[in-house]
Amino acid sequence: MMANIISNPSGDRQDKIANAAKVLGRSQDRIKVFLAVYKGKRKYKTISDIMKITRMSRVRVNQEAHRLDSENIIEPSPAKIKGKNAYTKIPFYTHNKNQILSLAKNKQKLKIFPTKSNPLIYGPAIKISLPIKAYKIKRITIDDIDSFSRVRRIKPGEVKDSLMYERIFKNGMKRLLKETGSFVDWGGETNDLFSTRILLRKKRLAVAFQFKGRGTKGRLIPKYMGKNADQIQRLFTSPADVHIIQYCGQIDESIIKQLEAFATFKSAHEMRTIYFGVIDGIDTARLIKAYPKEFKSK
Repeated sequence: MMANIISNPSGDRQDKIANAAKVLGRSQDRIKVFLAVYKGKRKYKTISDIMKITRMSRVRVNQEAHRLDSENIIEPSPAKIKGKNAYTKIPFYTHNKNQILSLAKNKQKLKIFPTKSNPLIYGPAIKISLPIKAYKIKRITIDDIDSFSRVRRIKPGEVKDSLMYERIFKNGMKRLLKETGSFVDWGGETNDLFSTRILLRKKRLAVAFQFKGRGTKGRLIPKYMGKNADQIQRLFTSPADVHIIQYCGQIDESIIKQLEAFATFKSAHEMRTIYFGVIDGIDTARLIKAYPKEFKSK
């Protein structure tokens, strides 16, 4: 009987990819068996099928298939196919096969790949050594964003921290960006709001927001960023150019350091400019004052 594997695909995604890459490592035989199982459209591959594809002995195929099975990277057939043992694909690894193989073949790339156990964000000694030309990141404020141009008229000294509810601020931001899509909050989300309609320095870009409402108390620090303190990490998995965290109070500099670290990694990995920034309580209040109609409770 096949075991049921219970997982959180969104929350565990990075860890599963990294683990698969580590399991494959530089073992050419294991990679061959992995590729054989995931080759083509056939659901199941028998041991004989895998032997034919890999040109490996039955013993070696069985050894490597058993290792992949034990790590839940492939699954055994619940019944023999034509009287022979067989293995099948797991959709998650089908979708992420190329990235897994890329990491398996590049030890340094795997080392800086962020996961829950290796987030590259905790502690004061975050260090990513990359050639200067390998990445390009830019820290921005709401004053840089053309979509929020009216906020430039409001001086920080004219307002106090806003304690607006997260839901109301989120809906106001949707109206401000003319975003009509539906965005439902749930535990594994990568962001609270995604839009391709933000204008930054006269250029239209994609933006991902993470909102922290009045339910969070005091200064915003990393441990308040989700149950596993991984909301910033998940924010950067969004297909966005701009990544922004908004909070109705003070935002600690450690949050900005994490944003910078993940922006650096994403820029180097995807070879494009990545923007990041925060909207603290004062800037939140400036936005609300500049656009009272959009942020009015409805």
